[in-house]
Amino acid sequence: MLDRRTAVTAGLYSLAAAAVRPAQLATRAGPPGRVGAGDVARVRAMAQFFGDVDDLYGGGHARSAVAAYLVDDIVPLLRAASGPARPDLFSAAAEVAYLAGWMAADDLQPGLAQRYYIQSVRLADEAGNPLMRATALRSLASQAVDLGHPTHGLALADAAAAAARERTPIRTRAWMTGMQAEALAATGHDPRRALRLLAATDSDLERADSPPASQWTGNYRREGFEHQVGLTLLSLGDLPGAEEHLCASVAARRPPERRTRALVGSRLAMVQLRQQRPESAAATLLALADDLAVVRSARLRRTLGQIRDGWRPARADPTVEKADRLLRSAQAGTAGTWA
Repeated sequence: MLDRRTAVTAGLYSLAAAAVRPAQLATRAGPPGRVGAGDVARVRAMAQFFGDVDDLYGGGHARSAVAAYLVDDIVPLLRAASGPARPDLFSAAAEVAYLAGWMAADDLQPGLAQRYYIQSVRLADEAGNPLMRATALRSLASQAVDLGHPTHGLALADAAAAAARERTPIRTRAWMTGMQAEALAATGHDPRRALRLLAATDSDLERADSPPASQWTGNYRREGFEHQVGLTLLSLGDLPGAEEHLCASVAARRPPERRTRALVGSRLAMVQLRQQRPESAAATLLALADDLAVVRSARLRRTLGQIRDGWRPARADPTVEKADRLLRSAQAGTAGTWA
């Protein structure tokens, strides 16, 4: 008889099977073993390490290392896990699977990202961890919106918010509500409700009951909210408002958040370009030259390509021409030598 633990760990061996129901997976479980708090601490430390690398350099760097760590180190632990540490181990494994999905999405591997996210949901369910379940569902929602499927994204955002109602810090609940606002705005329906959801997110952040970095899934800060407001207003057609909030998000990013700063900054430049201000877009991107030199993100390269196409008529402007050289080098992975 196939047990739930076997089904979950089998999915990590073959992520193509992650869209299949657990009972259909067929891998023999290993013998029960002793897994303790030290094992959980090591997995969480590696999740933190890989997450820091992702923040600095993007999903295109070290993604294969995360995948190998899941298969070579985590799966054997999960297959042997028993006793009181088992739920914590499955929660930690869900974090790593989630991170692998996030990195795959950043590297424009949407099918692979989706399968990792689904596996993260399953691991979270096995651990009895609604917070981690909500986190993975939220990222599935974000991916759906990014891929142009806002209706599906809204359904996933609603599912994430529903999961976050159980034993969830207010800060994390705000993160889920903000995603609902972003997805709803992307559908083009009920803009007033989208704005009300943003207001509810803002209110929850103001009274958040956990420090921003108190736990891995509770790290939703004001700059993240500003980004979400910017994306929501962009979908609602408010370009000046979107620019204001995206600018605030870029300005508040911490030094290690290179990938996020570059990505949000490129979205800010796109908004400026849509307002027929290529020189402002160029200045925004030139200020991000240090980040663009080191970040490996296919999502970012895609946006930079769209910007270069958009400001083609303005390339005679010296600032635009200089920024265009930077973007060309960033797309080629040689931004450190562009000047």
